This record gives sequence, C-alpha cells and structure tokens, in this order.
Amino acid sequence: MEDFVCCGQHEVCEKELLMKAATEPVEYFDDEELDRFRGRAANGYSAEEEEEFREVLYTTLTYEVGDWLRSLQLRGIELPEALRDEALMLAEESAPEGK
Repeated sequence: MEDFVCCGQHEVCEKELLMKAATEPVEYFDDEELDRFRGRAANGYSAEEEEEFREVLYTTLTYEVGDWLRSLQLRGIELPEALRDEALMLAEESAPEGK
C-alpha cells in the first residue's frame, strides 16, 4: 500500500481506510480536478498547484475537512506538505468530542 499521512481522525487509519475503500464509493468534494495529482509526492507540488488544494480546503465546510482528507487518501492523492498543518488543524477543530 502507498505511504500516506493519517488524517488524525482515528486510531487505525490504514485498517479503516482499507475497509472504507472496499465498501464505499469515493466521495468527491467538487474537486475532481485534483485526481490528476494521484501518485504525486507531498513535496512535489508547485505553488500554483498548492493553491488549488488550498482553494478546495477553504471552500469545504469545516465539519467535512476530515472526510475530504480521507477522500484524498482513498484516491491516492497526497496533500501538499505546506497544507498539512492547516488541514489537520481544521479537521481537529471540527471533530466530535472524544476523538
């Protein structure tokens, strides 16, 4: 399986990711254009490409950021390194208590 960064939403990311990939269709967040980055390393994006991810991140509803991150993982798309902290912070802010 490809290396990926856990979204931080749960304890067994790889197991849950595999189970979800096998049982549910991938959810898109009006971001189909990001599929062209499948297989690209997180540190391999230009500033313009990072901005494409940032636009989707900040137009996604806060409570859906964790789902968007999982969608990227299921699609084999690595989030640009420059956005990881921002995205994880947003996901953690909207996570239900106790997670």
